[in-house]
Amino acid sequence: MKGLDYLMKIEEGYMPFKGYKTYYRIVGEKTPGKAPLLLIHGGPGSSHNYFELLDDYADTGRQLIMYDQVGCGKSSLPEDESIYVKETWAEELIALRKYLHLDEVHMLGQSWGGMLEMLYLTHYSQEGVKSVMIDGSPSSIQLWIKEQHRLLKYLSYEDRQAIAEAERTGDFSGPKYLAANDRYMEMYCWDDPDENSPEPLRRPTNGKKASLIAEGPNEFTENGTISDFDVTDDLKNIHVPVLVTNGTDDLCTPLIAKTVYDHIPGAKWHLFANSRHLALLDQHDEFINVLDSWLKEND
Repeated sequence: MKGLDYLMKIEEGYMPFKGYKTYYRIVGEKTPGKAPLLLIHGGPGSSHNYFELLDDYADTGRQLIMYDQVGCGKSSLPEDESIYVKETWAEELIALRKYLHLDEVHMLGQSWGGMLEMLYLTHYSQEGVKSVMIDGSPSSIQLWIKEQHRLLKYLSYEDRQAIAEAERTGDFSGPKYLAANDRYMEMYCWDDPDENSPEPLRRPTNGKKASLIAEGPNEFTENGTISDFDVTDDLKNIHVPVLVTNGTDDLCTPLIAKTVYDHIPGAKWHLFANSRHLALLDQHDEFINVLDSWLKEND
């Protein structure tokens, strides 16, 4: 690490996109021989915020680029519900690479961000992509739903009943359901932010609308616009280096991660033994080490 007087260069800006604005944040400067790392956040409906936990990694000379997908964070929050579809976010990724001249780039997508990577690589382009890290992401929403219902079985009887009743009635507003869902998310995703959480995690993501329209009311009732997402059979066409990662206690179960790993030729897989859905938070140092080794291997 560099001295306290050292200030990392951070550039922020907005890209015009479909009449809206996409916020981006660039940490560090380009270094010859080290392609930038483009970070793609989860959700749909999260934001770049948690990727700020990686800022110090730019000290290695690796430029980091993060952004808020339209409908999230500091980007435009469209009223038009037809915007909140996977094609919009794929086209936005294409536009961002062009806008920021990311001709050669590594990519790291977490959760929905990894799904977006898979969609992009199988249906749009692989040109100039030096490597991809798919972190906690399913290739099939239907498999995701099945695995979430399996994970629910580890909750208390009362919580299982509250969730089953909410699913039966379609009413996801009751206090018993909300409390049960919070406990489920704390078990497999991450804790609700409080005053002890890293500052970026305490900031709003502004993505509730995007999440509800695209995903649905929760992780196990996926009835939004991405509910038909399934690129499993297309993964065989990916020919860039891919590292699949997930945690042992992750919403993205080992079965989900292995399904992705099994279908991508030459893929590698790293399982974080003590992590939930955000190993960057739960096992920060190991995550950085795994990421650093992977990027150096594929520069």
